[in-house]
Amino acid sequence: EREARSGHRAAVLWFTGLSGSGKSTIARALERRLFAAGCQTMLLDGDQVRHGLCGDLGFSPADRQENIRRVGEVAKLFFQQGSLVLCTFVSPFAEDRERVRALLPEGRFFEIYVRCSLEECMRRDPKGLYTKALEGKIESFTGISSPYEAPEHPEMIAETDSESVDGIVESIVASLEREGILPRAAGT
Repeated sequence: EREARSGHRAAVLWFTGLSGSGKSTIARALERRLFAAGCQTMLLDGDQVRHGLCGDLGFSPADRQENIRRVGEVAKLFFQQGSLVLCTFVSPFAEDRERVRALLPEGRFFEIYVRCSLEECMRRDPKGLYTKALEGKIESFTGISSPYEAPEHPEMIAETDSESVDGIVESIVASLEREGILPRAAGT
């Protein structure tokens, strides 16, 4: 009923990648595009969630796992209300991402690997985090002193080293149309 009213199917789009790879930039551009097309959307951004819902958590492996668990449950709630939920989280561990996938029906979780070289992420470093991590001021920083497990079989890959934000958004919209999440030409 909700999907019929909104004109699209509910789904969770999970943007994962290193800090500075472009997850939030792409998700914000996609969210604007979908909202302008009349889609019911919700953007859950890692930085915002870390200051509110997960403000009590640090960056230990257990806290990172709990951060993603909480976000997965919130994403599921918005999904159940018929939204297209865009989640932007480093989410470095494959097991945590798979737990979120398991919360949703088959074909409704889209892992989008925002792939960007560590060197380019360090060059961009919009928040100065890589500099701090290299100076030893941030412990367990993904890509420097803590691992990032790249997705082995993501639904989509966004190459932010070489593709434009607009081009990536177009690719994601086209993929969602092919998968039947969006009606054809929904993003136009």
